Amino acid sequence: MASDGAEPIAFGRRLAGSEAFTAMFREGMALVEETATYLDKEGRQESRRLSRAGSLSYASESMRLTTRLMQLASWLLLQRAVNEGDISPEQATQERAKVKLGGVSSATGGPGWDDLPVRLHDLIRRSLQLQERIVHLDTALRRPTESGVNAVARDLDRIADAFGVRR
Repeated sequence: MASDGAEPIAFGRRLAGSEAFTAMFREGMALVEETATYLDKEGRQESRRLSRAGSLSYASESMRLTTRLMQLASWLLLQRAVNEGDISPEQATQERAKVKLGGVSSATGGPGWDDLPVRLHDLIRRSLQLQERIVHLDTALRRPTESGVNAVARDLDRIADAFGVRR
């Protein structure tokens, strides 16, 4: 193999320690706070005006939303602790096993869904978008890297070999 021996770039690790992660962290924590405030005040008042199906849907979806956000906040806090050196990546991996990132979905379109307040729909939509981004980052962080192998150089060598060209 004609690789220069350079270590592969761990994009997940780099992203997790970047300003993009810091922005995601702030967004996630702000969404948790915004949701709690909404559900305690405005949402509570809006839920009283719903039909029976809407009220049941509101109770279910607000519970799903709260659970989802608590799982996402747990993941964000773990990753921040790693970034700040408070815990090792290995410790975070053990704790991360307790966090269920994909386990709580919403019953969009089910009975009573259309009766839900617009603001609750928006909070659910935003939480699902955040969940998707976090799952993507978590997957990148868990992806094993080939230690000591530059994947791009390896692939270029494979292409060169396939065409009988030496780099």
